[in-house]
Amino acid sequence: MAFDPRDLIRPEILRLKAYQVADARDMVKLDAMENPYPLPEDLRKAAAGLVSDAALNRYPDSQAAELRHAIRKRLGVPEGAQILFGNGSDELIQLIALALAKPGATILAPEPSFVMYRMIATFCGMHYVGVPLTEQFSLDPDEMVLRIEQHQPAVVFIAYPNNPTGTLFDADAMARVLHAAPGLVVIDEAYHAFAGSSFMEELRRHPNLLVMRTLSKLGLAALRLGFVAGAPQWLAEIDKLRLPYNINSLTQAIATHLVENVGRLNAQAAAIVTSRTQLAHALADMPDLRIWQSHANFILFRVPNAPRTFDLLKRQRVLIKNLHGTHPMLDNCLRVTVGTPGENAIFLNALRASLA
Repeated sequence: MAFDPRDLIRPEILRLKAYQVADARDMVKLDAMENPYPLPEDLRKAAAGLVSDAALNRYPDSQAAELRHAIRKRLGVPEGAQILFGNGSDELIQLIALALAKPGATILAPEPSFVMYRMIATFCGMHYVGVPLTEQFSLDPDEMVLRIEQHQPAVVFIAYPNNPTGTLFDADAMARVLHAAPGLVVIDEAYHAFAGSSFMEELRRHPNLLVMRTLSKLGLAALRLGFVAGAPQWLAEIDKLRLPYNINSLTQAIATHLVENVGRLNAQAAAIVTSRTQLAHALADMPDLRIWQSHANFILFRVPNAPRTFDLLKRQRVLIKNLHGTHPMLDNCLRVTVGTPGENAIFLNALRASLA
């Protein structure tokens, strides 16, 4: 008997658009905030040995004990905080939302920000409240506190630095949100390596705070590993929703070794920060173009006609992110990931030609 799936699928899911990943074959790929540098050769060889030795016939360690120890030791997780691993940050956002998705519960986040906060709220059947940033893409603490008092959110997500703006929000404004929130506050530090600032130590002082990180931007995007740190009483409950063996053995083995050598990855991040400064200066010198200061590994900028500029860049085999149409505050905005010096030069030449 023929039937239409739309008769059974939730209407709010039918209204969603799937997360789109652009085809980057044969492109200078500057659209996804990836580290443009490959792992150093000795680390690649070590990773290959770990893959060769992995017991692929056995399930992975469900608690990822060795990886947990390495992250606690090398990435500054405070004593007493627990760690929960996810298949990237996206899974962790979803686990947190699922745990808090009582009927009528709300997720609140500043906007524009990471699109998955809104999408996952929809996945989980939660209300979503977006609080506009200021015209300078900074956090408006008065508006945040007002909306928190109005909507009493179960969880507030704040990206620090923010994606797609690159903004590093004022610490005092963040503190006001932490004190006002009646539920969890999750600070998403996906771009921590480029920011020089973190709320990880604040876990000692705020029992309703979780700090989330990913290794993707450090150069390990293919491993899909994220973690969230916070009070054990929160993470013990959220862990109940984690599917068994969500972090595979190869990811655990390779990530453990690379976290033990995180200084090598941080050196690459430092090089990206240097290139970010150079790229920002070059963009600032272009007429009819506005940029915003970034504390991440990308730069947001506005041009007179973003769709046209984006298409002209693609014709020159340069792929960046077109944000026009994704949020009213992002009209005619584009976002470029900081690449290698050679990739940045190709992008800048292509952009100049596109704007001519």
